[in-house]
Parts: sequence; C-alpha cells; structure tokens
Amino acid sequence: MGGPGDPPEGTPEGAPGGGEEEYRSVVFDESFVRAARLQEFSAQERIGDHAPAVRRRPQMRRGLSRQALILVLLIAVAFGTAIYMGVRHPYQTPAAKHPEPLRMTVIPLAPQNAVPGSTDVDSLYAHSPADQFRIGAEGITLPASRRTAHFSDSQVVTALTTAKDYLVESSLDPDVLTGGATRSVRIRLDPQQLDQFDQSFERPTADGRHAPTGWLVRFDPNQAELADSKIRVQGTLSAAETDSDTLEVSADHTFVYALRPTGSDEKAKASLFTVRRELHFRFDRDDLRMHQTELVVSYVQAGPLACAEDATNHLRPLLAGETAKAGGPAGTDPYATGSATSLCGSLAASAQPKL
Repeated sequence: MGGPGDPPEGTPEGAPGGGEEEYRSVVFDESFVRAARLQEFSAQERIGDHAPAVRRRPQMRRGLSRQALILVLLIAVAFGTAIYMGVRHPYQTPAAKHPEPLRMTVIPLAPQNAVPGSTDVDSLYAHSPADQFRIGAEGITLPASRRTAHFSDSQVVTALTTAKDYLVESSLDPDVLTGGATRSVRIRLDPQQLDQFDQSFERPTADGRHAPTGWLVRFDPNQAELADSKIRVQGTLSAAETDSDTLEVSADHTFVYALRPTGSDEKAKASLFTVRRELHFRFDRDDLRMHQTELVVSYVQAGPLACAEDATNHLRPLLAGETAKAGGPAGTDPYATGSATSLCGSLAASAQPKL
C-alpha cells in the first residue's frame, strides 16, 4: 500500500521518489535568500500600520575579498620597486666610447731609375714580385676564426669580413681608384668618424689626420688610369680582443696596379704601381651589429712617386719611362716587412719589374 500522499497505484516507475525530490529544483539556500532584493514582512509586522507585504532590503556592499586586496597591494609594491631600481640602481651605465681620430701616414717611394714599362701588362706582372699574387678580392683572405673570451666565432668573422669589405671598397673599386667616388667607403665607417672623413675630402691637409689617401687609394684622374682591372693583392688579416667590449683587426696588404697615362690608347706602355697598406680596425658591439668599423691607424707606402709631389689628396704616379728628380733614403721595399721611418723613401730596385 502506498502512503496517503502517494498515487493509488504507487509511484510511477522512473518518477522522482518523494515530494522533496519533486520540489528540490525550486528550493533556495540561505545565501540566495539573504541576497534577495525584496524581503517579506513577518505577520507581526504586517498587523501594524497596514504595512505592505514586502519591503526592499538595502543593497549588500560588494567589495574585494581580503586575498584579492592583498594581491593588488603586492603587485603595486613590486611594480614600484622595479621602477625605483631602474632609476636609482647602484651600477653605473658604462660610458659610451668615442672612436679615436684616424692616425695616418702616407710615405711616397721614389724610383732610383726610370720606371719600367711595357705594352704587355701580363709580362709586367710576370717579371715582378706580384707574379704569384691573387687577383682582386681573392687576395684578401680570412684566417680561421677563433672565438675570444667575450666574442663568439660569428662576431669574430663579422669583424674580419667587415674589414675585408672596407679594403675591397677602398683599394679595388675602379670608381674609387680613379673616379673620385667615396660613398662606398664612407658607409663602412662608424658614424662618429664621418666628420673626420668628410673634412679630409673637403679640406685635405697633411697633418696626419685629414689626408684622403689615408682613407683610401686614389690616383690623380688627370694623370693616370687603370691599364688592367685585374689588380694583384697579397696580405694578411688577424683579429684579437682588446677588452670585453672591443675587437681589433689588423690588416697588412700589398696592392699592385697596372697604370698608363690618362686618355692614352691600349698601345701605350703601362707600368706597375705598388701600394702597401697597414690598417688597424676597431669594433665595438654596435659596429659589429651594423657591419661598420672604426679605422684607427692607416700606414701607407706607395710608389713610384716623386718625393716632391704632395700625396695627401691624390697619388700622382710616375709612369713608364719617367724618373724622380729627387729621392730619399735608399732601399725601402713595400714587399718587405717592417716600416719606413722617413717622410719619403726610395723604391727598392727589387720591387720593380725586371724587363
């Protein structure tokens, strides 16, 4: 038998069992009741003053929980501390290093006899010390790179490659050699050296700081032109770390050019002109990133030149058959190691083609 509240035939199969189950979905818990905006008056309250059946409850104040408030305060303190340490940190920012002005020396080498010449350029090279030199940029070879204490292999390679690029642009570009172009060389320099570079070309001065021929190789276009674009080159590159923020690259190369008088035809005799360049490059981390360099030392020996000629702005070669009116100390050989000590030297006979 079912209970008094049960259907005569019992609870249907699958139906909720008991009245509580039937109304469970509409039963409100205590927190829901407390949060209600309307509240019913009690019977006692409704007797007096004919009060309405319900009254509006004051809205509950909602605010941040204690844990959330603490979290916000911690974030604010951490943020303030970070700002303070960023402004008042105990370590001094390293002072920016300014590139040194380029120190340059250009030494003319006067021939002891008439300059040898030939209409066969290959024969000139074959009978000179440049016979085994490589042609063009192939003669500027990179050494095996080795990382240093503070610079990686790739950074050392970048320094060596940038130095090579500078040598190629300043010693092998025909537009630079005889056309007066400078931009391809200028863009390789650290921006803080550009004022010195520009002043060198605007107001050339033999002061060891502002000679265009200290920055690059260029011949007087009114006097000489290339007889052969296959310039012979031989030399070395090396890199070393000077401190934790600086790499230095040393370059020592001999360039041999075949020249003839400007405007002459191919039947005119050509002669060889030799330039030995010892350059020292410096790189900080910004230079490495931008593939630029600081050129700090340029030591140049060039001939055949007349000592009386000013080699500051252009090189004015003595060409085939010409002789120097006056020379300097005998025996300076640009193919040999060591540095000349005078402002003008004599080009050793061994440095000339044997025709």
